[in-house]
Amino acid sequence: MKLNNIPVFALAIGLLGVGRPKQPTNDAEKLKQVLTGYFEGIETKDTVKMKALTTDDFILYENGAVWNNDSAFMNIRRHMPFTVKYTFANFKIHVDSASGDMTYTNHADFVFKVTNKVALDWIESATFRKIAGEWKMNFLQATLRQP
Repeated sequence: MKLNNIPVFALAIGLLGVGRPKQPTNDAEKLKQVLTGYFEGIETKDTVKMKALTTDDFILYENGAVWNNDSAFMNIRRHMPFTVKYTFANFKIHVDSASGDMTYTNHADFVFKVTNKVALDWIESATFRKIAGEWKMNFLQATLRQP
């Protein structure tokens, strides 16, 4: 191959990718799965699952309280027995190759000690990092929604 053909060859290779649709990424959906998996862990009191879905330095800000996984787990145990069902809506998700963030609304129906029913609505945001190819939640912020 002549040296003057190398730039033409390189340009031709580069143009092969032009016009092709990019491979769809489902990272936004994966972030949703991490988030909902974390809350499923709360529903089932599965702290192993919750910890597996978060970074080692995970932090939760909830109405002025600051929690890490250990303190959140103690709080879950303190309020047992309870049942809860979470419902999420209004997702806005931004993601790149190594990090992501989302905002959403969260409705929870709690039942404490069989008879005390409480319904709560939050405005929430979460951030995520990709660690060793897996998405992990590293920050969660929850504020009670005002009527």
